[in-house]
Amino acid sequence: MKGQCLCGSVEFEITGPLPDFYQCHCSLCRKLSGSASDTATFLAKELFSWIKGQKGIRVFKTDSGYRSEFCDTCGSTVPHLMDNGRQYWIPAGLLANALDSQVVAHLFVGSKAAWDHVEGNGKGYTEMPDFEELNAALHQRIAAQQHVAGDA
Repeated sequence: MKGQCLCGSVEFEITGPLPDFYQCHCSLCRKLSGSASDTATFLAKELFSWIKGQKGIRVFKTDSGYRSEFCDTCGSTVPHLMDNGRQYWIPAGLLANALDSQVVAHLFVGSKAAWDHVEGNGKGYTEMPDFEELNAALHQRIAAQQHVAGDA
């Protein structure tokens, strides 16, 4: 599966199954996305590769450590290697064919915008859940599919 920024200057590829998504409703993600939430997932480093445009990526980081990497041409938020060094953070809106993935978690619903109505089947977290718990939730469908395939 491939993804790209709005102008196409930055492109990347994902191999293997795509994990499910989370939506973060915190004030920083609202400002970053210009919407009610930011939708993304975490992907193992070895399943991600850049196709082009990596040199055109700029970084913005707040004093608290919140970080955004974006295309220097169109401003689209783009993937970045997470602080754990093992996974890439992938913004869902850049993906061309994320057909099997769904939102399974809503983060920071305790500080969502008053006009935001969180709906759907995803589990709601008042704040940021334990990282390993969130990571497991995003990968639960893939693990189940692999388990079934292993039993066949």
